[in-house]
Parts: sequence; C-alpha cells; structure tokens
Amino acid sequence: MKKIDIYIIKKFLGTFFFAISLLIVIVVVFDISEKIDDFIEKEAPLKKILFSYYLNFIPYFVNLFSYLFTFIAVIFFTSKMASDSEIIAILSSGISFKRFLVPYIISAIILGFMSFYLANFLIPRTNQKMMTFEKIYVKNPHRNRDINIHMQISQGTFIYLESYNNVTDVGNKFSLENFENNKLVYKLSSERIIWDSITGKWKIKNYTIRTLDGFDEKIIKGKEMDTLLNLHPREFTLIIDDIKTMNFSELRAFIEKERLKGTKNIKDYEVEKHKRIAFPFATIVLTLIGVSISSRKSRGGIGMHLGLGIGITFSFIFFLQVSTVFATRGSLSPGLSVWIPNIIFGILALFLLRIAPK
Repeated sequence: MKKIDIYIIKKFLGTFFFAISLLIVIVVVFDISEKIDDFIEKEAPLKKILFSYYLNFIPYFVNLFSYLFTFIAVIFFTSKMASDSEIIAILSSGISFKRFLVPYIISAIILGFMSFYLANFLIPRTNQKMMTFEKIYVKNPHRNRDINIHMQISQGTFIYLESYNNVTDVGNKFSLENFENNKLVYKLSSERIIWDSITGKWKIKNYTIRTLDGFDEKIIKGKEMDTLLNLHPREFTLIIDDIKTMNFSELRAFIEKERLKGTKNIKDYEVEKHKRIAFPFATIVLTLIGVSISSRKSRGGIGMHLGLGIGITFSFIFFLQVSTVFATRGSLSPGLSVWIPNIIFGILALFLLRIAPK
C-alpha cells in the first residue's frame, strides 16, 4: 500500500498545484489589464510591480482558492482513477475503504497546514508590502469620514471627537473624560487637537479642564498644551483590509484592544480571526466529500463528478457568506457563523462516506 499511498499523494498534490498555478496566471493577467493604467499614470517601476506587488500577490490568492481547488483536484484525479478501474482494483485486493482514504487525509492535512501558515504568518507580511505598493501606485489615500467619534482609550477613560481629518491630523471638538467607580472625576474639553509626529504628542488648543472631587470642582483654562494620550492617528484611518496585515497573535491582541474601545466593527475582526482556523479545516472536510463522490465509477465520468463537486463547493461558499452576514449584521456568534459550513458539510461528508462504494 505504500506505493499506492505515494501514488495518490503525488496525484493529489500535483493536480492541486498545477490547477492553482493556472488560476494564478489567469488572475495575474486580468489584474494587470485592470491596473495597467494606474501603473502607467503613477510611473510604477517594473521591478516594484513584479517583486513588491505580484510576488506578494500570489500567496494571498493561493490561500483564497486553496479549499476550492483542493476539492476540484480530488474529484478530477479520483474520477480518473475510478474510470480507469484503479479504485476497483485497489479495493478488490483486500484494502479497506478506510485505508484507501489515508493518503487523501495526509494530503489534505498537508494543504491544511499550508493554508494555516499562509493565512496566519506569511500572508500578513506579503499583504503589508502589497498594500504599501497599492497606496503609492494604485489607490488614492484613505480619508476618514467618520463624525461624532466615541472611543475608550483605556479602562475608565473615554474620548469624543466631532470629526477628524487624517490628512492634516487635526481633530475638532475634542473631549476626554475619566471615570472612577462610575463617577466622573476629570474632563478635558478643547476646540482642536493636533498630532505632532516629531514629539509623538497631541497639541491641545483652547482647552478647559474640570477636576471633580465630591462636591469640589476645579476649572483650569488655557490656550495650548502638549500631552501624551493612549491614542494614535492611525486608529482613525484603520480599515477592514488593515487586519489582513496582522499575524494571528497580533490580530488577537488587536481585537482585545478594539473590544476595550467599543469599536463597532469588532465582529468583522472576529470573523476574520475564526476564518483563519476554519478554512484549513474545510480542506479536510471537502477532501472527504470529494473522495466519496468521485470514487464511484459512473457513466457520466469526470464531467458529472466535476459538475456535482463545483455545485457543492459553491453551496459551501454560499453558506459561509450567509452565516457571516448573520454574524456581522445580526446576533449570531462570529465563531459559530464561520464554523457552521464546516459542521454542515462535515455531517454530509460522514453520510457520503457511509454510502460510498467499498
């Protein structure tokens, strides 16, 4: 069986990497045609296009389509084995169907670990380089359009800004409140705050400070002062794509920090965290489904198996999109929303394995 194990693993991984390579070539061609005007207009150097952008572009799309092409690869070469009666020969030689699944599971685990490594360690670094390139040569700088910004910057300390201009790093109508035992003990109000990138401090303009101690109140007014705050300008310009530049530990720490602030997009961040674990596991689930479907010799051959497999794959994607919408826009737990497709299709995989030809 060792020779057959090696044969199946080579077929599995070879088909997967060949298929994903063809897709990457097609995606790169379409991306070049879409962005060529931006590259020419902003005079992007060829070296940076190739090595700063497209070299870092490949790992992201390999991981994005990995579970889809794992499924297609399994169905394609397993259907070919079934049509050539190779599977019948293997099973009739006394090898059990469970033993026959071993090389598939080994291959799926290899691809699952690859996906986990890419999503949590390599892609955050490559995304950072790719997004830096895009900000210079493709996209216009992000502008903060939020108004009436409320944020908790530390335990018991809250800030408010009527608006913030991330181009000039100026905030209007600023206030900072400090609570102890649910009682207001300190409040700073000002017309404007300005970020000083050299000192790393905020300049507070036309300020009023109220200090409360029971029934005693002290008021101090001034025109300008410099102060350190647990606040950085990048926190006003953070967009959902920025979390794709964080590795797994950085993402978890970031989520805890944003939860303290009461950020409204916290569920989006938690969905991204759970996806990085659930997607590699989906590789194993879809592999088992693919083997179960395509190991049976049928008159429709590879075409029928591929059609059925693609239908199941798009059903998986549909379930994932619907469940994540319920998490980000509803009350469904982000973790459960990401794992629901794996649970449903895991049950389907067990059922198909049970009725597969043995």
